[in-house]
Amino acid sequence: MTRSKDPKSTASRVVDRLGTTFAEEAGIRLRDAPSPLFQLLVLSVLLSTRISANVAVSAAREFASAGLRTPMAMLDASWQDRVDALGRAHYRRYDERTSTMLGEGADLVLQRWRGDLRRLHADAKGDVRRLRAGLEDVPGIGPVGSAIFCREVQGTWPDVAPFADGRALSGAERLGLPGDTEALADLVPRHEFPRLVAACVRVSLTPRLARDV
Repeated sequence: MTRSKDPKSTASRVVDRLGTTFAEEAGIRLRDAPSPLFQLLVLSVLLSTRISANVAVSAAREFASAGLRTPMAMLDASWQDRVDALGRAHYRRYDERTSTMLGEGADLVLQRWRGDLRRLHADAKGDVRRLRAGLEDVPGIGPVGSAIFCREVQGTWPDVAPFADGRALSGAERLGLPGDTEALADLVPRHEFPRLVAACVRVSLTPRLARDV
């Protein structure tokens, strides 16, 4: 797409119209606390598989509704309980494998970080590569999942910002915005950058959305 003649104005419209983060859509009130951070980790696992973002978000809501908002609650739930929650969200193609991964991931978070992902953040010491490497030890979290987590958490953990992965930058270019993280971040106040990144991801996933702005 041709580069926007007024990228700041375009970015502002993009945020206003498409800038709901995936955590917000899943009902996660993201803050620097163990439960919402774990819920974001679960959402990142769900979004990592080859299934629609809408279904993944719906599955995250089902887990929250079932009370599975902490590693201990996720681990205490039976494998079938997790499969059933995924089924209610129509997350059926990978439900059995995902149920297993979520149980194993909850166990790892409990064992390594005592159920609190703030310890992972502290261990990374501001190094996003180290943060992503730690995340990628969690079953179901590969490079795609760690990027999703970092895109969403950067408003809560400012040392992660500005963060935009290839998918977000691809969406930005479709919108006529810079395909460079720093240049993209300069278009909006820093606290709105996670929303701009989420909007760019949505455009990358559904290119016709670019016409809305």
